Amino acid sequence: MAEIEIDTRGETCPVPLVECRKALKKASAGDEVTILGTHPASKKEIPMACKALGLEIIGVEEKDEEWKIKIRR
Repeated sequence: MAEIEIDTRGETCPVPLVECRKALKKASAGDEVTILGTHPASKKEIPMACKALGLEIIGVEEKDEEWKIKIRR
């Protein structure tokens, strides 16, 4: 199992979602992808997109203006 971290802090829509999708395409089954960001809409859009793809959302954390979303491929 690999852990992949994508930092999209400071980026606005649609960059975080696009980068998330790129990372998930490269990931193998069982890999964990962590997306770091600051754009509020992306914090909602990324989990919705992942659920639609049948992926597991491990967790969503938020601290101050930053968020972290962990996804299992």
